[in-house]
Amino acid sequence: MTSTEVGQAADGRLARLGPPLVVGALAVGACAAVWIGDPTTPGGFFPVCPTKALLGVDCPGCGSLRMIYSLLHGDLLAAMRFNTLALVGLGFLAVAYGTWTYGRVTGRQLTGWQHHRWAPFITLGVILAWFLVRNLPFAPFTALRV
Repeated sequence: MTSTEVGQAADGRLARLGPPLVVGALAVGACAAVWIGDPTTPGGFFPVCPTKALLGVDCPGCGSLRMIYSLLHGDLLAAMRFNTLALVGLGFLAVAYGTWTYGRVTGRQLTGWQHHRWAPFITLGVILAWFLVRNLPFAPFTALRV
């Protein structure tokens, strides 16, 4: 392989890596906004959850910003307390991002959890169950509210 061909192959890999780099940069920017915004302090620049404000119930995402803030500060127990499902979901998203990035770099798409036929239905079912369970009005489920 000549040096020109090697350079073109490297340019092709770099071009394929562009979208994952953009997504990674956006994620870092969002984490920086959460770090600076400190959603654990009332009256910050993050708005109150509309579902909580209008209906008085915790939506499946309630506590996610506080969970990310706690995770960024290395407090895993607080992150679990704010939104356990979102914390688990971040793990699944990290795996999906990794398989997507690897597939873009190598040119071979890996089959991840998100490619399975039932993944959207199972995900929706888990989110709906989380929404219902965390809003049950009796112990121990009241401890899941944030």
